[in-house]
Amino acid sequence: MPTYEWRKSSYSPDGSNCVCIALAPDGTVRLRDSKVPAVVVSASPGALRVFVDAVGGGALRSRNG
Repeated sequence: MPTYEWRKSSYSPDGSNCVCIALAPDGTVRLRDSKVPAVVVSASPGALRVFVDAVGGGALRSRNG
């Protein structure tokens, strides 16, 4: 597995419960949860932007609560 320069969210005050992000050499974005660092999700910058905008806009809120 390649070594990435991981950056944690500034909204995560400690290093044990945060989302980390890294830019891969091929231009894709890598995401991981600090609690399970072996699981890495890859997305294009455009797809990540659509996802972040959907979360921020409330489009992905649970209908159960």
